[in-house]
Amino acid sequence: MAACASRQPRAPLEVEQLRQRIAARIPAGVDDRSGWAADIQTAFHAQGIAGNDENICATLAVIEQESGYKADPVVADLGRLARGELERRARAKRVPRLALSAALNLASLDGRSYGQRLEAVRTEGQLSELYEEIISRLPLGARLLGEHNPVQTGGPMQVSIAFAEQHMDGYPYPAGNARQEVFSRRGGVYFGIAHLLGYATPYTRKIHRFADYNAGWYASRNAAFQQAVAVASGRPLALDGDLLLPGAPLDKPGQTEAAVRSLSVQLGMDEQAIRRELARGNSLHFNDSPLFVAVFALAERKQGSPLPRERLPGITLESPKITRELTTAWFATRVYERYQRCMSASAAG
Repeated sequence: MAACASRQPRAPLEVEQLRQRIAARIPAGVDDRSGWAADIQTAFHAQGIAGNDENICATLAVIEQESGYKADPVVADLGRLARGELERRARAKRVPRLALSAALNLASLDGRSYGQRLEAVRTEGQLSELYEEIISRLPLGARLLGEHNPVQTGGPMQVSIAFAEQHMDGYPYPAGNARQEVFSRRGGVYFGIAHLLGYATPYTRKIHRFADYNAGWYASRNAAFQQAVAVASGRPLALDGDLLLPGAPLDKPGQTEAAVRSLSVQLGMDEQAIRRELARGNSLHFNDSPLFVAVFALAERKQGSPLPRERLPGITLESPKITRELTTAWFATRVYERYQRCMSASAAG
């Protein structure tokens, strides 16, 4: 009976009250606060996420940091950056520059040349749409881009398009294309909330969830594990949250895996057992794994004091859109500051 009750539609009054609470926490200068609130409430309801102040403020903090409440935010100098990306790919594939220029001089579907449209793009949504047309209509475009649209994140919460494609089940709006939906307000909010709040964490502070939003689920927990491995093994490690080198054969492990293997005698695990345990690093269950528990025990015994179970990953952010050195820690701290201001206003109100 309880399961059936959970699927009953919410009363209109309850929905409206939650939307009003969300709207009240959105800055006064934002256009269409009620529309933003409705999209956030719908995403919460569709995903079974509680509409409490913590979740509201966490969502709003990420939206404000990532886009300033713009569904498809403007990116400075995007046309030049996009042209540079095409030229880089042309060089890599030995395509003459004249051939690229000739292709971009061809008329696109709206009558302008592809080069003119490339110069005019201001948002990632516009650029993604243009790339899709270039891939489908220009033989050279298919050669340069294949089926891989270079625009891989977007929307008001700058969520990964690949993530959206993997989480279309349960999407509460009529849609057939995850890429297009990410660049809409409703879709960007829905998938952004799924990435931010749609998984259980062991964290005691929201700042580590914000770091995960930037670096990947459980990156903060995994960075703390890497620190423990470094202490126990005496090997310096990049604390980036990546426990396994993608696609690495068993005889060519990444640095973290190699450091763990150096402890195999103390851990009582062979290489295959260590690989299996590290593969659980993308789930909450890794916290309770024999490997996690044993590594922390070794590290704390060696250091003589407790070690944290979460820490901000040491990652430098790289993107053509970023013009100065930024890190995951910087991102998480900025979002956390916004979150705290929202929570303080909620308490005062």
